[in-house]
Amino acid sequence: MFESLSDRFDGIFTRLRGKGHLTQADVDEVLREIRLALLEADVNLGVVKSMLGRIREARSARTCPRH
Repeated sequence: MFESLSDRFDGIFTRLRGKGHLTQADVDEVLREIRLALLEADVNLGVVKSMLGRIREARSARTCPRH
């Protein structure tokens, strides 16, 4: 199970490394793939939602201009 999850994450992040700039569509696609990989690995739905929420927050904090 962990090997399969690790392989899925490797594939996701390998595709990301090839891109210079991530669009919102890229982020949404990656988050969907991460969600599916975690749910297929029987990770609790609440844990998945929490993790994806923290990823979205971190992403938006990086794209917002700082004053």
